[in-house]
Amino acid sequence: MVRITLVQGDITAEKADAVVNAANSSLLGGGGVDGAIHRRGGPEILAACEDLRRSHYGKGLPTGRAVATTAGRLPAEHVIHTVGPVYQVSGSDPSLLASCYRESLRVADELGARTVAFPAISTGAYGWPMEDAARIAVEAVRGAETSVEEVRFVLYDEQAYQVFAEQLGPSEAE
Repeated sequence: MVRITLVQGDITAEKADAVVNAANSSLLGGGGVDGAIHRRGGPEILAACEDLRRSHYGKGLPTGRAVATTAGRLPAEHVIHTVGPVYQVSGSDPSLLASCYRESLRVADELGARTVAFPAISTGAYGWPMEDAARIAVEAVRGAETSVEEVRFVLYDEQAYQVFAEQLGPSEAE
């Protein structure tokens, strides 16, 4: 069973086999986690994403899917890009958000990754409520069939960390 840990900090500083990028469908960078990963990872990540756009994802990466590139200058081996759903006022499809985590773990397995660092996908500009996003993320990771040994949720602030810790319960949160 995968071990889940929590870290409060900057995902671009994580030493892991793979870090997950909460990407936009263009794969060409953006704001939030996406922009930070592209800035810190350097031009190698953008070049790899441009290659993906030219070859397999001419119309962009679909929501809920995942694809890997080099990590460039990040202290990780790979970046797994996944496109989270945008939360609408009337709600959105939680299965698409769960798919981001499952698909990222599937790609991690293909890469042979044992440690994967995730941000709180869709909770920034995409507006997904943190409590619901944390529940979906934890359930998706717990339910995934994966060879990944450790999933690390890297949460930018104390509030997000506390919400994820509540989802894990006292026995798992560190």
